[in-house]
Amino acid sequence: MKIRRRLNILNQEEEIIEVPVTYEDLKKSANRNANWRERLEAVEELGQSQWNNQQTIDLLTRIMANDSVYRVQEAAYHNLKRFGQPVQLPAKNKGELIKGLTKILVRIKKSLPEGHTYEEFKEKLKKMRIDIYDTYEGNKGDEFDKWLEATWTSLSKK
Repeated sequence: MKIRRRLNILNQEEEIIEVPVTYEDLKKSANRNANWRERLEAVEELGQSQWNNQQTIDLLTRIMANDSVYRVQEAAYHNLKRFGQPVQLPAKNKGELIKGLTKILVRIKKSLPEGHTYEEFKEKLKKMRIDIYDTYEGNKGDEFDKWLEATWTSLSKK
């Protein structure tokens, strides 16, 4: 993983350079709440041997136990095992991943005009609650749209 930064060279063209990633960069990415893909990429990078230290082990242990996206938890688990840590893979959460999800989704649906489309609902969810969108997209994978549309259809508008 390399961080891309833009440089303005004498007010002419912008040049994009890649600089080596630091632990602090990876820690920020691993803690990015609304972007499971960035968290996963950071966790995968932290599994490289040069990051095998107590600071990284503590971070990966927290992520393995607490991340809202199971794929990220699994990646942290595999890295900890690779580092020789005695860890157990956490069970996959089968229930509601975010407390009060149904209430939140109903509120979003009610905020849209009568006769709105699923796509409008999906976009509003993404804008209003990227944390929910991101968590469920990460956990549902290819089934996300199917799940979200079925959920949207079943929501009461009372």
